[in-house]
Amino acid sequence: MTDPNPFGRRCLVVAEVAQSHDGSLGMAHAFIDAAAGAGAGAIKFQTHIAEAESTLDEPWRVKFSEQDATRFDYWKRMEFTKEQWVGLSEHAGRKGILFLSSPFSVKAVALLDEVGVPYWKIASGEICNRELLEAVWQTKKPILFSTGLVTVEELDVVVGETRKRGIPFGVLQCNSEYPSPPERWGLHLIGEFRERYHCPVGFSDHSGSIFAGMAAAALGADILEVHITFSRLMFGPDVSASLTVNELAQLVQGVSRIRKSMEASVSRGGLSETQAGYRRVFGRSLALKEDLPAGTVVRKEYLTLKKPGTGIPPGDDGSVVGKRLRWDKTSLRLLTPEDFE
Repeated sequence: MTDPNPFGRRCLVVAEVAQSHDGSLGMAHAFIDAAAGAGAGAIKFQTHIAEAESTLDEPWRVKFSEQDATRFDYWKRMEFTKEQWVGLSEHAGRKGILFLSSPFSVKAVALLDEVGVPYWKIASGEICNRELLEAVWQTKKPILFSTGLVTVEELDVVVGETRKRGIPFGVLQCNSEYPSPPERWGLHLIGEFRERYHCPVGFSDHSGSIFAGMAAAALGADILEVHITFSRLMFGPDVSASLTVNELAQLVQGVSRIRKSMEASVSRGGLSETQAGYRRVFGRSLALKEDLPAGTVVRKEYLTLKKPGTGIPPGDDGSVVGKRLRWDKTSLRLLTPEDFE
């Protein structure tokens, strides 16, 4: 589906919690309150079911946990029950923001479909997971595809099959480095993906700063996804690539102002009422270089330009040159038509 954007307002800011809740349901709910308070349009989690997506053979990316003996144990600790996911979704609804979660198995798709997620966000590592994609396609719900770990050729195939099924979709430029350095943001791909796929396009940010997101908004991103944390001192694999809640609020405010600027119809062919007012204050008008007595015939060399711009405008000296002063005229007052016989 082409625009209009089926994923919400422009630009939709999605606060990505991922595993930052560290398996704590209470913290997950706290993130919803924080994201809503910061002005995000959506909150997003990840739904992991250890037995359905992993094995005891899965290695650690980094051995970072003192609590978990294996990666499998970590995924197990990240699980919530269906009732708990429903509670999180309802909480988000009460706060007026969208509830989203990325599935990482067919079982997770079924669970989240029952919970009632409005859209799917497919992590880039799952785009080649045909079994998961088939389950997602069957729901007919809109899909956001992240691009960090796939080639353009692989993305072409998935986008083509999604379009063939008549399912709305969007594409998010993403660099799967945590944190992602500026030279790897790939912001130019926002426009390239829009031209290639003719769909809503956004940016999944792992930079750990507000700058990439603001730049993406200025480039016309329809969706902006950023990881969030309560503090960069917290435990978790995504913390270094996350924004704090205060930074999220700054980003939301910045994106709002950038979009408002982009959507305003400003023309250099004329001045707004405010600008015209400033021009009168800071502009120039015709005045005398020095005091002249009554009866003086004004010559061009007697004239200068002085503030404000409320008198005879610059370039209109032809209306006064050669005319005779009706009375003594000080150089500290602007010339007026009434000054001449």
